[in-house]
Amino acid sequence: MRTRLLSLAVLLALSAVAFGAEPGNVWWAFRPLSRPTVPDVSATKTAPANPVDQFIRTKLKDKGLSLAPEADRRTLIRRVTFGLTGLPPTPEEVEAFVNDRDASAYEKLVDRLLASPAYGERFARLWMDAVHFAETHGHDQDRVRPNAWRYRDYLIQALNADTPYARFVKEQVAADVLFPNESKLIPALGFLAAGPWDESSLRDIREDSIDREAGRYLDRDDIVTTVFNTFSGLTVQCARCHDHKFDPITQEEYYRLQAVFAGVGRGDVAFEPNPATAKKRTELRDRLAAIAKNAPELDLTSAHVKKTVAEWELKHAGAGVVWTVPAFTAITSDAGSKLVMRGDDSIRAEGTRPERDTYTLTTRVKARRVTAVRLELLTDETLPMHGPGRCDNGNLHLSEFKVTASDGGKPRALKVRNATADFDQSGWTAAHAIDGNPGTAWGIYPQVGKPHEAVFELAEPVAAGGETELTFALEQLHGGGHLIGRFRLSITDAPPPVKATALPATLQTILATAPAKRTDVQARELALHVLKEQTGAELAALPAPAVVYAAAPNFTADGSHRPTPAPRAVRMLKRGDIRKPGEEVEPAALSLLAKLPGEFDLRPNHTEGARRAALAMWLTDTNNPLTWRVMANRVWQWHFGAGLAGTPNDFGRMGQKPTHPELLDFLASELANPDSKVGGGSLKHLHRLIVTSATYKQVSLSRAEGLKADEDNKLLWRQNRTRLDAEQVRDAVLAVSDRLDRTAGGPSDQQFDMKPGIHVTPVVDYNKFAWEKKEGHRRSVYRFVFRTLPDPLVECLDGADASALTPKRSESVTAPQALALLNNEFVLVHARAMAGRLAMHSADRAKQVEFACRLVWGRPPSAEEGKLFTAYADKHGLANFCRVLFNTNEFLFAD
Repeated sequence: MRTRLLSLAVLLALSAVAFGAEPGNVWWAFRPLSRPTVPDVSATKTAPANPVDQFIRTKLKDKGLSLAPEADRRTLIRRVTFGLTGLPPTPEEVEAFVNDRDASAYEKLVDRLLASPAYGERFARLWMDAVHFAETHGHDQDRVRPNAWRYRDYLIQALNADTPYARFVKEQVAADVLFPNESKLIPALGFLAAGPWDESSLRDIREDSIDREAGRYLDRDDIVTTVFNTFSGLTVQCARCHDHKFDPITQEEYYRLQAVFAGVGRGDVAFEPNPATAKKRTELRDRLAAIAKNAPELDLTSAHVKKTVAEWELKHAGAGVVWTVPAFTAITSDAGSKLVMRGDDSIRAEGTRPERDTYTLTTRVKARRVTAVRLELLTDETLPMHGPGRCDNGNLHLSEFKVTASDGGKPRALKVRNATADFDQSGWTAAHAIDGNPGTAWGIYPQVGKPHEAVFELAEPVAAGGETELTFALEQLHGGGHLIGRFRLSITDAPPPVKATALPATLQTILATAPAKRTDVQARELALHVLKEQTGAELAALPAPAVVYAAAPNFTADGSHRPTPAPRAVRMLKRGDIRKPGEEVEPAALSLLAKLPGEFDLRPNHTEGARRAALAMWLTDTNNPLTWRVMANRVWQWHFGAGLAGTPNDFGRMGQKPTHPELLDFLASELANPDSKVGGGSLKHLHRLIVTSATYKQVSLSRAEGLKADEDNKLLWRQNRTRLDAEQVRDAVLAVSDRLDRTAGGPSDQQFDMKPGIHVTPVVDYNKFAWEKKEGHRRSVYRFVFRTLPDPLVECLDGADASALTPKRSESVTAPQALALLNNEFVLVHARAMAGRLAMHSADRAKQVEFACRLVWGRPPSAEEGKLFTAYADKHGLANFCRVLFNTNEFLFAD
């Protein structure tokens, strides 16, 4: 036993040493960031001005190596143009650069590329890989997200605007909280919702089920993983079931990170893309709120308000009608409904509901003129949908409204010449109730559950002399129980025209009172109504808010997937088991950084957004070295094919240590520097620093001494030759065939035929897409990305799996890739298009071949290549020649 215990103790001690856990030792990534001194290599024959080269040369010198010579200008312009924009340079751009004798020609080229809109498109695509962005849910129900594209557009715009990196991070975690007056930034929250979403678990099962709760924990796990892999290079997800085995991250800290996002959900979120519209909408909503409260500060006696009220009164002349409910001598139902008079002079139909019915009401009017009859439809809690109809959906259909009069003799029908209503169902208007056709009717669907009214104007008013018996018949002949549930009938002697109005009775009384005789209270009530109506109309006239698929507390409900009024409780799950919840945890960050505590200073009744804001501030704190190191490493990787630290999403102890830690810290310091005047926070500054270095501009040719000392080129004694990614290949084919549409932004191009599936996931066929359609010509960043149904060509060329975070794509060279680049329909169509471009360029075959090589390779062919290509094109045609060029290494690789 003693031996076994000793062995275990030795093992633990060795493990501690191996992982740098001995006292006083802090893992390199967690150490505070300090700007290192740039090495002095002035003793070299060609002292570099770029600090990047000074760090690289120092390491090379230790190994007896040196930088390789600078690549020729044709190679450089092709390399840096693909590197910064993802597109090939045009033959004209190549020749202009090659012939530019200016000593700063390369720097001018870099500045031009960084200023190009294509720059943002290129790096937005790479960022979308890193955060596993796609436009469908994934999982078993791969539903389309029609509004997800606005996050992509946000990325492109933010990168092109060179948004400071700290701000870039803050916007994607808490734009709605940290920048509340900039609604246009809401699409940045698409970052939190970029990954897969399990619709089955989070929408389609019971809210109180354990599976629903497990789904929430897994959903938050995806958000936490995305945030910390992307911004901090930490595998916090490894602490879900237990403390992290290698990094100082406890299980409790992991669940405290989940608590940060316990108040958000994924879904469509409305926002204002136009700041002026956002400001106007806020002003109008504030005014409506003040009107609703009858706020004392509202000045309703100003000349402007009085003028507005007067104009409104002129427009609504006739609305101030006095209506009287007559005393009815008889109220009957043809079908046996029980018509019960209520205390407010209304009548409710009760008892068994017949299919059809006619209500008849009789009254006697003495010495009174009658010009119109009003039918009010009233809501009632006893009616379906609260009425006003008796139909199951709350609707009704009034087929005919008839009036007869009798002065003691034979009743005569009175003609109704005009019928108006406050609301007409589409195709079922009040006019249909007086057209003499029992097959038509007045209806009010879908405005059920609300009161309505119709006014029927008599063609010849009932005379004021004598006594007249009036009978009103409400014929409801449509069937299906479309009957009036509760109503009130009244008459008026107001002069025509008399029309229906949605005004409350109190306002109608005010309007019936001469302005000079109105009380101050009445005048204020009328003014409030006018301002409310006017403000509401202004609000309705504003452009509708835009919508983005994002994670936020105020997303649009989708079935049972609804916003929560307060953040949900998050508990530590023992061994990650949803059936073993432990204590509830409070939101916080991590405590592994010496100069930055993980605790948040939150008020007891803090809002959901305060949690995300606190995390955003923690991530971007200058004392957080991870944020700057991780991003500096990504930028380096994007230009050299590998990061200074080879595991871009894992800066922990299981990740690779950087080959040049001082250089990484120097670049990170450039990014963390808050002084924008010297490029602090600028990603473009970092790109420029890297691509203008002699290290970047080296040839990629191998050397025996380099291979012997550093076979993997980790010390960068030459440039790495990188294969174009799938999007670069596709965009280059579009460009050289002269079919590239540079239109930016907007909904993604669906380059497939899509039909409804058996369940939720649609049926998608990429082979049925016609490449002549305009949707096939834009850059690949604007291509609609399915999560479970990827584009076959992109997938073949090692496109990113949108279901997983992809900080670096795999690179393979396979026979299927060559076959795809020969036979895929996209390639065939654009080979023919390029052939057409060559034919338009010249009728001479040799000139066509030369132009083709300049387009595809950036250089003219050699004499031998020209001879071979000309013979091939003569025999097999220009289109097949173009297919050959698309399969050459010189096209597919950036040298």
